[in-house]
Order: sequence, then structure tokens, then C-alpha cells
Amino acid sequence: MSSPAQPLAASLVQSVDWLAIAPPTIVAVVGLVVLVADLFVAEHRKALLGWTSVAGLAAATAMLLPLLDGDRSTFCLTNDAAVCSYTADRFTLVLQFLVLGGALLAALLSVTALKDARKELPEGEYWFLLLSSAAGAALLPASRDLATLIVALEVASLPAFALVGLKYGDRKSSEAALKFFLSSVTATAVSLMGISFVYATTGTLYLTQVADRIQNVDGQFHTLAQTGVVLTLVGFAFKTAAVPFHFWVPDTYVGAPLPIAAYLSVIGKAVGFSGLILVTVVALPSYADVWGPALAALAALTMTVGNTGALRQQATRAYSAVRLLAWSSVGQAGYLLVPIAAAAYSGDAEKSIGSTVAYALMYGAVNLGAFAVAALVGRTKVLNRVADYRGLYASSPLSALLLAFFLLCLAGLPPGIIGLFAKVTVFSAAVDAGLGWLAVVMAVNVVIALFYYLQWTALLFRAPEGEPVKHRLPGPVTAAIALTGVIGIALSGAPQLVLRFTDTGLF
Repeated sequence: MSSPAQPLAASLVQSVDWLAIAPPTIVAVVGLVVLVADLFVAEHRKALLGWTSVAGLAAATAMLLPLLDGDRSTFCLTNDAAVCSYTADRFTLVLQFLVLGGALLAALLSVTALKDARKELPEGEYWFLLLSSAAGAALLPASRDLATLIVALEVASLPAFALVGLKYGDRKSSEAALKFFLSSVTATAVSLMGISFVYATTGTLYLTQVADRIQNVDGQFHTLAQTGVVLTLVGFAFKTAAVPFHFWVPDTYVGAPLPIAAYLSVIGKAVGFSGLILVTVVALPSYADVWGPALAALAALTMTVGNTGALRQQATRAYSAVRLLAWSSVGQAGYLLVPIAAAAYSGDAEKSIGSTVAYALMYGAVNLGAFAVAALVGRTKVLNRVADYRGLYASSPLSALLLAFFLLCLAGLPPGIIGLFAKVTVFSAAVDAGLGWLAVVMAVNVVIALFYYLQWTALLFRAPEGEPVKHRLPGPVTAAIALTGVIGIALSGAPQLVLRFTDTGLF
């Protein structure tokens, strides 16, 4: 006589599509290989670990190409093939491209940073942690249940804490890691409580099932469901550096090795925004009246606080260039939140989400480019002040021109057409959704941001004070600057490609 538990167990046996899960799996496997190899590789050959990591990230990115021919799902319930934990659709692939491509560029910057650090950073641990975090970040956009979402979020986050504080004997680095760790753990705990409330009211963790069942919650559980929705958003809002969960950003970026600051500014945001989109638009569309106004208010607050924070940075203050990029990234997070909030009010939520993904691609390329030039200047100017960039054109014309281009893209000014295009796309998403007030707030913030972006850009072409310092261009940093420059210029020439590429296919 078979027990009732057997059919239940059979229904939980899930299929595995190895091609679909190949990108995050390759990154995780290469991370383990690097960790083990570190025990056997001689000290003078540790650079091999870095190039192995770069090759692994390049291979994982290349594995996205065979997945373009159609949606694939795996880890599906045998009694309902439509309910899956992992889906490689267009939305997933675009964000995995952003994550893995961004991690690859951060790895290129890291090769030079580790060489310059002269044993202050342990190479084996560094590469293992970076690859582990990238594997979690690549898993998150494919996650289609709340448990996998939280696990992926933590796999992406926990190694990042260690990376921020990895410098031997650096008090600034340790303090930054502690602040990052404590605030992130608090946000995750709040999110877990929210997910437990959602699970209590729906009896499932699968996003599609949550979307169906939460509409029919008993009246007595309605408040519990609403509370769960709000609390669940907190953890992802923290990852996006949305106000008031932004206070860790400036100190963390300054204390972290510069390639890790670049990694957090782009990949950290990609993780947060992909999670936020999946939780709100896919799992909780029926609670748009709860998360829509909350995200609209967060967007307005975030862009305003971020841009005013960047505006207040003094050019002669130590690490002011990194601090300005940190506050700028908070302001950019506000723009990224606008279309997600608009999806709550829009009749075409997919178009709104496409606007966020398009903006994220633009921001990822040019922000990594700006950090790459900052890493180059930081090799000779350790304090990395905005004032240190004065006369950069005289000593390194190509780097100065590309940094000017990246800053103009972030400002949304020609010749950074892709930045202007992305901002217009986000602006139109707000107007189409009837959020005129949010569009006005965004327009005011774009004007505020123009001031500090143009001020920094003008400084690059002013006469240098004293003899111009020659910046030797290491191969990996040159490759990172060149790649981001080529992507930014190509997209500025054909910005419509971004929208075509970001047809998310979530619905």
C-alpha cells in the first residue's frame, strides 16, 4: 500500500535543462576551480587565477547565445510543467548579459588592481568571491520562486561584503564592509519576513502561483498580504540603493577596491532591479495599488537625494571622484525606478519594464567606463579627487575624451545619444502612465545633474597645474575602457537597438 507522501514526493521531482542553467553554473564551477588551484599555484604565477576567471566569465557570457532561440524553463513541477523555478526567457538573458558582461569588465580592472596592490589583496580568495557573487547575480533574474530569489540575492551579496573588506590592515575598508554587511542583513531579514507573510496567505512560493492566489485571499488576511508585499520590497530596494536604504553607498564605494565599487554600482543594481521587477510585476500585479505609489515615492526621493548629494561633493576632498560616482549612482537608481512604478499604472507593463532594462544597459556600460578611467587615474593619484582630473586631456587624450563621453551619457547630453535616448524612454514611460508629477521631478533632477557632470567634464580639458602626469595604460584597463567606449558609441549611433534587445517577454 503506497503512502500519500509518495505522490507528493513524485510531484516534486524536477527536470534539469543543463543548457538553460549553463551561464551561472560555469561561473560557479570556475570559482571553485580557482579556489582549489590557489592552493597549488606558486606565488609568482597567481596572475593565472585572474586570467582563468576572466576566461570563465567570457565563456559564461558566450553561453547566452544558444539560449536566444526561445524560452527555456527547468526545475519544473512534474504535475504542472508551467510552474518552474528557473526560466531563461528574454528578460533573463538581457539581465544575465548585463551581469556577466559587467562582471567581466570588473574582472579586467581587477587584474591590474591586484598587481598594483602588492599582496595587500589575497588573489585566490578575491577571485573566488568575485565569481561566487557573479554566479548568484546571474541566477537571480532567472529565478521564478521566492525561495530561489532570496538565495540568489544572498549568494550575490555575501561574497560582496568580504570583497569590500578584503584589504589587509585597511581600516577604511573594514568599516565600509561592516556598514554594508549590517545594513544589508537587516534589509534581508525584513524581506524574509515579508516573504513568509506572502507564503502564509498564498501557500506557495512560485511567482505565477502567488500572482493567481493572492487575488483571492480571505478578507481577514488582506492586511497580512499587504504588509508582506511592502516588507518583501525592502530587501530589493536596499540592493538598488533606493533612499532611505542608500546610506551605505558612498562609504562602501570609497572603502572597497575600485573594481569592486564598479561591480557594486552596476551588478548590485542589476540584482536589485531584476528582483524588484519579478516580485512586483510578475508575482504581485494585483497589489499594484500598494507597490506602485511606494515605488513612485521612492523614485522621486532617490533621484533627488542622489543628485543633491553628488552636487555637494568638493573637488579637492579625498576620494571625491569615487564619492561623486557613488552619489550619482544613487540618483541613477531613482531614474531606473520610474518605469517600474509606471508599470503599476500603465496598460502596457511590459513596455514600462523594457524602459528600465534599456536604461540599465546604458547605465551599466557607461558607468563601468567611468569607473575604468577612475581606476586608471587612481594608479598615480591615490586620493582620486575630482581635482586630480584637471588637464587629463594633456596627459591621456583618449582616456579624457572617453570619460567626457561617459559623463555626457550619464547626463543625457549629445554626443552621448544613448543616455539622452534612455532618459527620454524613462520620461515617456512616466507620462504614458499618468505620472506627470514624477516626470516633472525627473526633469528637475536631470537639470541638477547637468551641473556636476558638466563641471567634471570641463575640468578634463583645462590647463593642468604643473607638469601633466603621464598615465601608463595597462592592457586589462585599456581593454575595459575600450570595450565600454565601443559599446557606448555603437549604441549612440543606433539607440533603437536597445529597445529591440530589451523586449522582455515577461508576459
